[in-house]
Amino acid sequence: MPPRNIIIDSSSGKDELLPEVEPVIGPEPAAEKRPPMVIVWRNVVVFIILHLAALYSLTLVPSIKLYTAIWSILVYIFGGLGITAGCHRLWAHRTYKARLPLRILLACMQSAALQNDVFEWSRDHRVHHKYSETEADPHNARRGFFFAHMGWLLVRKHPEVIAKGRQLDVSDMKSDPVVMFQRKYYKTSVFLFCFFLPSVIPNYFWGESLWNAFYVSGVLRYVLCLHATWLVNSAAHMWGNKPYDYRINPAENRFVSVCAIGEGFHNYHHTFPQDYSTSEFGWKINFTTFFIDFMALLGLAYDRKKVSVEMVLQRKQKTGDGTQM
Repeated sequence: MPPRNIIIDSSSGKDELLPEVEPVIGPEPAAEKRPPMVIVWRNVVVFIILHLAALYSLTLVPSIKLYTAIWSILVYIFGGLGITAGCHRLWAHRTYKARLPLRILLACMQSAALQNDVFEWSRDHRVHHKYSETEADPHNARRGFFFAHMGWLLVRKHPEVIAKGRQLDVSDMKSDPVVMFQRKYYKTSVFLFCFFLPSVIPNYFWGESLWNAFYVSGVLRYVLCLHATWLVNSAAHMWGNKPYDYRINPAENRFVSVCAIGEGFHNYHHTFPQDYSTSEFGWKINFTTFFIDFMALLGLAYDRKKVSVEMVLQRKQKTGDGTQM
């Protein structure tokens, strides 16, 4: 019988048994077995233009108002939480539950991040965890840093990614009206939350020029948020220590955790994907955990799942590399 992890629901105090995720061990499949990569030139052109615009945005930073700089940081966090607290911890892993007002807020936040809709992001992430570091992993880190970081978005998905994705049970998301509504009106919500409001609010409330607001609070902030998320797929799968499971690629990466507001504790997360905090250290370098806990205080988040201290210590002794974050 496979080992089980004891997950403690910190809200109800009940124990829930979930299967432990087995690491993928073994050499990378031979490259010649892969079908030829098909470049999606539309995406290549879009990303080139986007990054050139972001470079231009950097030249505008010295001329923006202080409030615009603060606003840009807040919008960065706003969109980031849509990915971390929303897509990742709520919808992809179901590590906690959220009441309707919070789900609506998180869907709006996720639209501000513009990284595909909640349904597609969460479905692909479930594939990533189930088939991590194999050909069925959408951003397989064994194919190199660039591929894991952003190259996977510039080519057609590997057939295994599509095939395995179709086998997943995503009925929970299909039954969530917030997820389906956001998917249906995704382009409109992206226009509103990713570019329109971030640009118009600085102009209306403190007189920032629309030009500066669009490029700094819109474009530059968006590109930085993209790379923060991508670092979780690339850097956190390549560099760092492995105190929980030395056999897998994901590692603890403090820099990634800072950039991605708490998602850099990646060796822990891939060892215990059921934990709502993705870390054993609570709020330490983990603003997303603070946000979820604050929402729980307001009664909007509940049934937060947390791995017991005993289970973490046992796993460290069994498969950890002896280091700590």
